Amino acid sequence: MNTRAIGLLEVEDWIAEAGDETALSRACATQVFRGDLEGEGRLEVLLFHHPDGTASSVGLEHIVGRLGNREGSFVLEHSGSVEDGVTKANFSVVPGSGTHELDGLRGSGWFVRPPGQRGSITLDYHFG
Repeated sequence: MNTRAIGLLEVEDWIAEAGDETALSRACATQVFRGDLEGEGRLEVLLFHHPDGTASSVGLEHIVGRLGNREGSFVLEHSGSVEDGVTKANFSVVPGSGTHELDGLRGSGWFVRPPGQRGSITLDYHFG
C-alpha cells in the first residue's frame, strides 16, 4: 500500500551552463523540501530548449533528509518541461538508491513550480 507525501520545494541555487547550437544546456540546482519530505536535494538536469521558448528536461536528484518518520537518502529520476515559466516534472525513485531507514524505498510522483515561487510536490511511496 502506498503512502502519499505532500510538501513544498524551493530552489535555493540554480547554476546553468550556456547551451550550444543544438539548443541543449545543463544545469545544477539545490532544492529544499518542506512537509512530509524534509531535506535538501542536489539536482543535475539536461535541458532541450524548443524554438517556441518551452523546454524539455531529464535529470537525477540526490535527496538527503526525512520522509515521513524515516531518515536517509535516495535518488529521483526526473522527466519534465517548462512552459510559460511553469516547471512541471514527473519523477520516480531510482530502485536501490535508498539508504539507512529509506532502504527499499519505491515510488513516483510529480511537482509543479510557478516562476519565482515555491513549488508543490507529491510523492506516492512504499517500501519493499
